[in-house]
Amino acid sequence: MPEGVIDMSDMEIIFSVTDAMGIHRESVRVDLGKEDPGVIAKDPTGMIEITVPETQTIQDFRGRLELELKDMGFTLQDPASGSEEDEDDDSWL
Repeated sequence: MPEGVIDMSDMEIIFSVTDAMGIHRESVRVDLGKEDPGVIAKDPTGMIEITVPETQTIQDFRGRLELELKDMGFTLQDPASGSEEDEDDDSWL
């Protein structure tokens, strides 16, 4: 894959952070092209917009992504503690 274009491993790393913070994948928009310095923003509708930087490793960007999402008010979710709302959604099973 040519430089300057994200790949599936980049998306897996991005989703590992957003999933852990309880951010629905349909609320995340990731540009296909890489561009410095990279962007992590929240638009007026609540959509998270991400541009991966070209000259920073995805591992380094992962740390930045987590910190900036925390600054936006997102927190890491505890996967072991399901909310009552989730339990109600599955009650029909």
